[in-house]
Amino acid sequence: MAANACWGVEVGQNALKAIKLVKTSTGVEVADWAVIPHKRVLSAPETDEKDAKRVAVGTLVSQKDLAKSALAASVAGSQAFARFAKLPPVEPKKIPDIVKFEAVQQIPFPIEDVEWDYQTFVSPDGAGGEDVEVGIFAMTRDRVQEKIDKWQDVGRVPDVLTLSPLAAYNALAYDMTFTESMPGTVILDIGTTSTDLVVAEGGRLWIRTFPIGGHQFTEALATAFNLSYLKAEKLKKEAENSSAARHVLQAMRPVFGDLAQDVQRSIGYYTSLHKDAKLTRLVGLGSTWHLPGLRKFLSQQLSMEVVRLETFQRVKLDDAEKNTEFQAASVNLATAYGLALQGLGMQTIDANLMPISATRSAVWGQKTKYFVMAASLLFVAGGASFIRPFIDSQAVAGAVRPSAAIDGVKREAQELKAKWTEAEGQDKPDPRSSVAMDLLQNRDLYGYLLDDLGQVMATADGALKTPADEPARVALLSWKPAFRPPAGAAADPAAAPAGGTDAFADRARVAQELQIRVALPEAEADRFINTTVQKWLVDNDKRTGRPYFLDRASIKIVSLGQQTIDAAGALGAATGGSPRTPGETAR
Repeated sequence: MAANACWGVEVGQNALKAIKLVKTSTGVEVADWAVIPHKRVLSAPETDEKDAKRVAVGTLVSQKDLAKSALAASVAGSQAFARFAKLPPVEPKKIPDIVKFEAVQQIPFPIEDVEWDYQTFVSPDGAGGEDVEVGIFAMTRDRVQEKIDKWQDVGRVPDVLTLSPLAAYNALAYDMTFTESMPGTVILDIGTTSTDLVVAEGGRLWIRTFPIGGHQFTEALATAFNLSYLKAEKLKKEAENSSAARHVLQAMRPVFGDLAQDVQRSIGYYTSLHKDAKLTRLVGLGSTWHLPGLRKFLSQQLSMEVVRLETFQRVKLDDAEKNTEFQAASVNLATAYGLALQGLGMQTIDANLMPISATRSAVWGQKTKYFVMAASLLFVAGGASFIRPFIDSQAVAGAVRPSAAIDGVKREAQELKAKWTEAEGQDKPDPRSSVAMDLLQNRDLYGYLLDDLGQVMATADGALKTPADEPARVALLSWKPAFRPPAGAAADPAAAPAGGTDAFADRARVAQELQIRVALPEAEADRFINTTVQKWLVDNDKRTGRPYFLDRASIKIVSLGQQTIDAAGALGAATGGSPRTPGETAR
């Protein structure tokens, strides 16, 4: 996807960081930005991390206009998976199949339980040919949905959801103009509870995340000086300008050593895989790099140039004072910068973990305004048929005419008056207005229904577990939803709450007809549909998060090469119908 304006938002452990970029004729420029600190660092004891992040997102939405721009969000490298593998020499069209096979092998979860994407990297092999490597990036669907829910609470759905280390790489690749001939570069983004290490070298990318971050430095200070966690955190932030910097550095030296050891181990593993690798510099990201002595210590241990990102080279604000403040925060804004670039389609790595169903729902929501505009135009067109005669009559009355013309107008007026008298008292609305109003009916329900349908098919497909090298064994042939008006009262008194009122009585009722093909023998197909599709419909017929309830589900199943069977869902009881069970012959 690509937009003309995009907000990149990283919700970290210390603060929410956001940048809005817009496209220009020469590249991009910063339209707005924000850093919203949490009331306390989220790694502190007894801190509700989820609540604090929701508050930060709500604050951003209340302070900034996110409605007219794309939205790109990140997930921490420690919450996702990044795996890399070298591909055998094959035709480009076969790469997706090989990558899917690698994904099944590399991801430590069932493939149907994760959202995943990949990126291929091509580099010279030293013998005149090319090596093709693949990076596979994945996250469990539960965690993806948790990220989406956080944004849906404020009325938004991200267009892009990607890993923080990939976003940081995209930022530096654009801002520092990475090329295949550039010196091998290590990007070290030290977060609060973990550190992302990214190797960018010779057209390749490699990522590792390890559990050392600012939290460990704070705990070292708390132990050394017998301080509370929050006081130790404050001391760490002030260490760079503190007169006690030497003592602070001494207390944190063991953590410095652990960090250097993990970095050395990661670089050593990468160079063992790529014998021709030449890594010459390290670029530091994150506020932990403000600690005194950290750059010098790592430079000595790693024997390479170590620098901290001080300012961005290719983006700035026009206001000099605001730009100074923005550039001072750049060491913490790289991830948000890279996210916004991906939202604009200007990324180097294009990995997106947003589920297709969520993206489809968001696109449907964005099109609603066009439906409203179309309805408005139809309404105006219908109204014009009433207004135009009035305008014409005023024009006739104000004109100077000969007597013959006046007599003709009088006759026409009398004829019109006779027709008006004949039609008076009859209610004949313009059918175009009715059509225009119908466009607005139930427009908000289809996004939810499409999501339900996606969940139903995912449940069935996941239960059958189609092998990767075979066609899909569960297929949706047709889907026909039908809306019914609210019943006004519970059809089944036993299903009503204790107070005697059905909470769903005033909601739209939805009847659905699904035609599903299952590659199983007839009897097995019946049992399979009962335990997957039908069970899902029964379990989810009434939910507080939907503006409707499922009134009756009529499921037609086509078993490959066998008789068509009609199975009426158990939800038919909600309207007093006579449900049929799998196995009955369709009529």
